[in-house]
Amino acid sequence: MCFLIVRLFFAAVLAVLAGKAAAKLKLPSILGWLIAGMVLGPHAFSVINNTLLASGWYQILMHVMKCAVGLMIGRELVWGKIVKSGKAIVITTLTQSLGTFFAVSITFGIVFWFSGIPLYLAVVFGGIALATAPAPALSIVREFGTRGPVTATLIPMAALDDIVGCIVFFTTMALVAGQVSAGDLPPYMTALVVCLPLLIGAGTGIVGGIILKKDRTVRITLTLLLAMILLTSGVGFLCNNLLPAPVLNFMLMGMAFSATFANMVSEKRLEQIMDSFAPVLGIALILVILNLGAPLDYHLILGAGLFTGIYILARALGKYFGAFFGAAITKSPKTVRNYLGLTLLPHSGVSLVFAGIAVSVLSGPAPECATIIQGTIAAAAVINEIIAVVAAKKGFEWSGELPGSVH
Repeated sequence: MCFLIVRLFFAAVLAVLAGKAAAKLKLPSILGWLIAGMVLGPHAFSVINNTLLASGWYQILMHVMKCAVGLMIGRELVWGKIVKSGKAIVITTLTQSLGTFFAVSITFGIVFWFSGIPLYLAVVFGGIALATAPAPALSIVREFGTRGPVTATLIPMAALDDIVGCIVFFTTMALVAGQVSAGDLPPYMTALVVCLPLLIGAGTGIVGGIILKKDRTVRITLTLLLAMILLTSGVGFLCNNLLPAPVLNFMLMGMAFSATFANMVSEKRLEQIMDSFAPVLGIALILVILNLGAPLDYHLILGAGLFTGIYILARALGKYFGAFFGAAITKSPKTVRNYLGLTLLPHSGVSLVFAGIAVSVLSGPAPECATIIQGTIAAAAVINEIIAVVAAKKGFEWSGELPGSVH
């Protein structure tokens, strides 16, 4: 175990250096972290090898780190801010999420019709495609200090998008499982996956709000906050062990936790809490992105087939024009209409989790469909994530929300 910890520490140091190199090239640091994960992962130099990725303590650490990253989303979900633009954010979230679902489902429905592949697989691809991985875009927000309507829309949307993504995907998989595998996925799983992380985070958030409300020193504040993150994660681990499969979203837990205490403390106190947490958040982001990149096999770029290209393009069009349409009908600022879709392209972490669940459901009754999903999503995760990080930064740049940039 000690040797594995040294491996992880060494990989994290190299990721930091890769991030600084990317920054020198005026690219987001996250791109350096992501590529470092791929290069150091089991498909290349294997510093982060399969033994490390599969170890129990590593999985626990990553879940806690995801919970910590969730605080960055939840702190923006202050009721006063949501009331001002809540309707627009909810509508745009629905149009870009469901727009992506229908764009990918219909596109693959046509392709599979002519290819003789079962049409239900098109809907599975749509369910996998609609979710967004918030960590990459949030990393850019934090690194460059973006400010403006696109940033203000994106951060709360990241939370809502996860909820919509889980509802649509698990509902889709429940229907598909009922058709092809006699209900391998329990119907109640949809409600649990969405509601349970929110309930856990809200419950510990109430306790956290009571504890953190009073002004304290930076050290005590940080200690209390870390203790509450560990408590939130601990409850999540307990509930995960009681479920048929460990599928709870720990980032969603962290989001609900911070959203709850953010509405219980003063604005000044919230800034103090998050300022004390900033160094830990930086470490958590690096480890989460490093973990995101490690399983990605760069060899798949060379072997990517037609389905991979169709998936990336259909998803990108669904995200962009879905966000465009939602922002237009809610009369959101022009920059939100034109550039929000570009910040929603990162996808791989969520897509790999959803793809893994879909493969496990279909591997018995439809192994050929499981193979199509596995190959397509794995290759798309590698290619899309590199493109998406650059596109997300350009979205912030063209909208004029990067410091020094002009719309």
